[in-house]
Amino acid sequence: MISDFIIDKTAFVHETSNIYGKVKVGRCSSIWPNVVIRSEMHEVIIGNHTNIQDFSMIHVGSSTGTYIGDYCSITHHCTIHGCVIEDNCLIGINSTIMDGARIGKNSIVAGGAFVKEGMQIPENSIVMGVPASVKKNKNNFVQNRFNAFMYEINGQAYLRGEYRAWEGQIFQEKAKRQMKIIIEEFEKINNI
Repeated sequence: MISDFIIDKTAFVHETSNIYGKVKVGRCSSIWPNVVIRSEMHEVIIGNHTNIQDFSMIHVGSSTGTYIGDYCSITHHCTIHGCVIEDNCLIGINSTIMDGARIGKNSIVAGGAFVKEGMQIPENSIVMGVPASVKKNKNNFVQNRFNAFMYEINGQAYLRGEYRAWEGQIFQEKAKRQMKIIIEEFEKINNI
């Protein structure tokens, strides 16, 4: 069931997802089976080319909205609660990000991590643990952007009723071309 929202016409939203309140979903993003997004106050904004995978829950905090940037992957069974996730981030399976936390761009939060209230994660971090801490500094732009590409391709295929988008030679060639484009963009941004 979907209520008060703005969902870009290019986004894929699975019929079993539940979206309530002031929620915006950007271009070519995807919301997968059994996702719940609730915004009884404040707002939830999901950027462009971002995927929210199966069984994830997104909610606002008591004093904060939830903001997820472009080219992010919120993987299966995540809880995203009143926080900010900047562009090009991957949040691993079964992770929790709590109120007032901020995940800097190009970061990875490892599966099962618990990012506590107010924690500020710098850009280009790898975060693990309960409670979470930064374990390594690494620019994860390329792999995170590629993961978002994979889910964008899948979401666009699901919109057409196609459920095997990741198989076959045509897809493999498309993935290689896209990886080359992503690497070139990374090199341009970083003057490499």
